[in-house]
Amino acid sequence: MHYGLDLPDFIVIGIYFAAIIAIGFWAARRVKSEEDYFLAGRRFGKFIQTFTAFGQGTNVESPVGVATTTFTNGAAGVWSSLNYLFTTPLYWLITPWMRRLRVLTMADYFEERYGSKAIAGLYTLVAAMVMIAHLAVGFGAASKTVLALAPKSAEQLNAAEKAELHRAHELDHLKQRDYRLLTDEQRDRLNVLNREAPRKLFSHINQAVLIWIICVVVMIYGIAGGLGAAALTDTLQGMAIILLTIMLFPFCWAKINTVYGGHGPLDALATVHTRLPEAFFDFLGGATAQDFTWYYIAALSLMTICNTPAQPQFLTSNAAARNEFACRFGATWGSYIKRFCAVLWCFFALCALVIYYDKIQDPDLMWGYATRDLLGSVGFGLVGLMIACLMSALMSTADMLMITSSSLLTKNIYRPLLPNLGERHYVLVGRVLGAVVVITGAYIATQFDSILQLLKFMWEINVMIAATWWLGMKWRRANRAGAWSSMAFASIFFFILPILLPVAVSTLRYNDSLLATTHVRSVTETHTAHSMDVDRRTREIAAWETLPESERAKTPRPESLAVGEEFRQSTTLPARSVFWTKGIKHDDDGKPIGTGMLNLELIAVDRLGFNLQANTYAMNETVRILIRTVLPFLVLIVVSLLTRPEKKTRLNRFFAKMGTIVLDDREADARELELAYADPSRVDRRKLFPKTQWEFFKWNRVDTIGFLLAVLCAFAVLGFLKLLLMIGQ
Repeated sequence: MHYGLDLPDFIVIGIYFAAIIAIGFWAARRVKSEEDYFLAGRRFGKFIQTFTAFGQGTNVESPVGVATTTFTNGAAGVWSSLNYLFTTPLYWLITPWMRRLRVLTMADYFEERYGSKAIAGLYTLVAAMVMIAHLAVGFGAASKTVLALAPKSAEQLNAAEKAELHRAHELDHLKQRDYRLLTDEQRDRLNVLNREAPRKLFSHINQAVLIWIICVVVMIYGIAGGLGAAALTDTLQGMAIILLTIMLFPFCWAKINTVYGGHGPLDALATVHTRLPEAFFDFLGGATAQDFTWYYIAALSLMTICNTPAQPQFLTSNAAARNEFACRFGATWGSYIKRFCAVLWCFFALCALVIYYDKIQDPDLMWGYATRDLLGSVGFGLVGLMIACLMSALMSTADMLMITSSSLLTKNIYRPLLPNLGERHYVLVGRVLGAVVVITGAYIATQFDSILQLLKFMWEINVMIAATWWLGMKWRRANRAGAWSSMAFASIFFFILPILLPVAVSTLRYNDSLLATTHVRSVTETHTAHSMDVDRRTREIAAWETLPESERAKTPRPESLAVGEEFRQSTTLPARSVFWTKGIKHDDDGKPIGTGMLNLELIAVDRLGFNLQANTYAMNETVRILIRTVLPFLVLIVVSLLTRPEKKTRLNRFFAKMGTIVLDDREADARELELAYADPSRVDRRKLFPKTQWEFFKWNRVDTIGFLLAVLCAFAVLGFLKLLLMIGQ
């Protein structure tokens, strides 16, 4: 065994990567033009579209991220992936718009709708940041998971690592004690260690080196074959991801039965219910949830509904479809495959928690630790297969993001600056620019501490462009001035200033008012004791018995607890930074320092007199994302109403095209478009509000039936989650 892997593991990984690269070079032979490279000639049918949607929407952070958030939030952690659930039915209605645009990139839409190459260029730069954020999340999740597959033993730790491990054990000891009974000094120490989050697991693998290796593999096959290679590998990788989703369950259940007794899956699931605390099965987030409360889930769902269609890869994956039906079928049902898989990822994490809840300090390592423990002893290259599946999940998204970003940068920035240089030249430039984006994403992945931080950055960055996309698509009165104002406002106040201000004025990171945190609070709930509750109480009693006599005299002994007994559980919600995205840490001199970006919107709310320190961390995050979601829409509406409308001729031409259904025959489709351009009133009879500024079309039978089925499927996902959480009770 070398670095935690056996020879069969390396063989499986090598075969997989060789196959992926071979597909890339095979697909490269079919690339003759920009449309071939960036949209695969628009020739994909329902099957390829389904797995393309599933593959490009399922990054490695999907299973790993759900495991991470479930570890800290119980079943409510599923919303780190399931937050797109209520957006999915809209795919049935929205994705045909992508095909009707009949453009190469999403930036082409902005140029055509607002009559401005500059707005298209600004969108391109913002979109490149969006895709870099997506890539960074994938690189970070993949690397953290693989780190857990090659841990160091206690004898292999250096002095600094041993000291950090000691602090991790100290943190565990303080967490086990009742916060209300801690001294002021112990509370301060607990807060310091919570912010530091010292590690328990140290790896032989260097995370940065691993990220760059993954980066190179993605670039090789994606740059060679373009979207054609991406779609073919997405189909292969989609099947691998489904395999990843189910392969760990039997090993996990067998381990549970070995440790706690029992035979078969039902006994294992009964053990899960008897051991995990009741709160872990509340998928809407109870009072002790640190991140995913019901109100944060609702606000996050609203943000994803606004942000998702404006993503540049949303056009790339859907515009490659042969026709509108293939487009909407693939996007909707391919995405629902992911939603059902998300439920399984959450359920696996709950099962694994029974075994590993006291063995893992860093939740990001949950998936990798479970893989090594459950599959490592089996052999047959199963750990290598899991690594290959994780890499496939990453690469199936990374290739799509790389192709999309390269098409945007080539078509909407490079080509306008250097026109008339030939198709092959622009394809070459696209490949180079795609590589630059992937490399930048890999670099960003090394700058964040946790997967959840990366996820939040990825979810939120699209607020810069969402309002301009939606209102441009459906409101005639949206104009160039409004689009500029909305995008500039969101870019400057939500991203540029929050990043640059702490750099330009370093004292801000030490400002006392900006170092404010939420209050540490103790939440007391009444539960029926499960085995894990009893184990925790036993450790609390053991910790109390190790206290000096003087402290035991001031601290009452925790009462003994038995399974099935009702008890009052006090959970301490730690202090969390109000204004800094990466929290408060300590510099080399031991002084507290704000890290990450500065939340200017929360500073504004605080200055208006609201006491944000009295809120929970989840409430402050809810307020923050609601402001980020709503304000760009308000800015665009107000500025558009106060300034001159766009030319009616361009608006008529654009909305006539959007009202013309795409035909499979390209020549027939072109003729229909010309007729619509010549007489825009041809599409007026399909409008829901024909004499207003709003461009909504009446639903036909396919729209109605498909949307209702998609809504039912959303409830089916929730029902599936609830069913799994009930099995074994």
